[in-house]
Amino acid sequence: MSAKSIWPFLPSARSTSVTYAEGAYIYFDDGSKILDAAGGAIVSNIGHGRVEVADAVRDALVNCSYIIPPWLTEQRSALIHELRDHWLPSHLTRIHLASGGSEANEAAIKMAIQYHASKGDRERNVILARSISYHGTTISTAAVSGHPGRKRGLESILNEHPRILTPYPLHCPLGPHHGSATDFYLKNLEDTIQSVGPEKIAALIAEPINGSSGGAITPPDGYWERAQEILKQHGILLIMDEVMTGFGRTGYKFGSDLYGIKPDLLVAGKGMASGYAAIAGVYGTDEIAETISGGGYDVMFHTFGALPQSCVAATTVLQILRQESLLAHVKEVGSKLKDALQDRFSQHPLIAEIRGEGLLIGIEIVADRETLEPFAREARITDKVIGYSIGKGVFFYPGGTGEIRDIVCIGAPFIIGDVEIELMVETLDFAINEILKSTS
Repeated sequence: MSAKSIWPFLPSARSTSVTYAEGAYIYFDDGSKILDAAGGAIVSNIGHGRVEVADAVRDALVNCSYIIPPWLTEQRSALIHELRDHWLPSHLTRIHLASGGSEANEAAIKMAIQYHASKGDRERNVILARSISYHGTTISTAAVSGHPGRKRGLESILNEHPRILTPYPLHCPLGPHHGSATDFYLKNLEDTIQSVGPEKIAALIAEPINGSSGGAITPPDGYWERAQEILKQHGILLIMDEVMTGFGRTGYKFGSDLYGIKPDLLVAGKGMASGYAAIAGVYGTDEIAETISGGGYDVMFHTFGALPQSCVAATTVLQILRQESLLAHVKEVGSKLKDALQDRFSQHPLIAEIRGEGLLIGIEIVADRETLEPFAREARITDKVIGYSIGKGVFFYPGGTGEIRDIVCIGAPFIIGDVEIELMVETLDFAINEILKSTS
């Protein structure tokens, strides 16, 4: 029995065997290649095959393969300095490293609960969540996520969390991109806090720009600035999930920077090491760390958190992002790509919206762009678009939650240029028009 016949765990109609990857492209065992316009799972920020990252990881492995996370190593020290000197907002001075976004978000949730418990507010143990969101695949992070598609079969063991509406300007109940959308969503936030009881809520966990679950949903003007004020008034911490948006994906260091947000806890991973190693971080304030410590609590590490080889991979990737000015490049190519998509699809009968920032872009497909009526779930439109596109040599990332559909996401490596922009637009044009022909 071949490995291909039993991998992954559940059978897949789209089983593929990768030979190697280089730059922004993936090569398969049949000799074909595709543009990785998804950056894998919106991970591969600097592209594939950077020898300097591999060399740094090799040296770290020779130096020390495993050291217990609380002990400081040369590799951990270098990453701490890189993060604090060049990346993190000045108010976020404490760093906790995990193996991935799910672990890191779970750690942030635990820190928020411990922070309030340390202050004697043990009744503050509710985590406020959002209607459209994704924060991870552990039991606790799946529960807090607003992603029905990734909860199927698990509902009986997932705790319920009170939810606010994710600001979704296109689908605002007042009307698409309504002038009062900001006020509407902020009232929903305040009303939800009051219905739960502000004295019971430890934190709100949210993404600055919604990730793939909603396809780069961008909040209306002024939302985050005012939302943060509301949370502070009620003593509620803000956990900003930047697993996807952190480290340059939007063209800024963090998506929070777009809106002047100062989160109490910021979680970021994925592009932190660009897929060269498994690592993510929780970044918090001195006050939170000192309060938890003063309460006599521990922040427990994961066995494989802060592996020296993962730390050095992340440090090298972050240095490459700075030295090659890739965040500025993201702003430039992201703007070009978005403009090209708008030029091609702004009047297309199946495209409701093209949105996002930098190289986090979502394309929402609907059956009727006037009424925003979606295709039936059974039509599997996103799967068809992804399939058509792979056939033409481009892999886009499927988005949506099952209830939110049909979303195609672009999360390409930061190194793409005009050739890749043209290839993405032409491929998506072909795929969308194949859908149009089949549904006409």
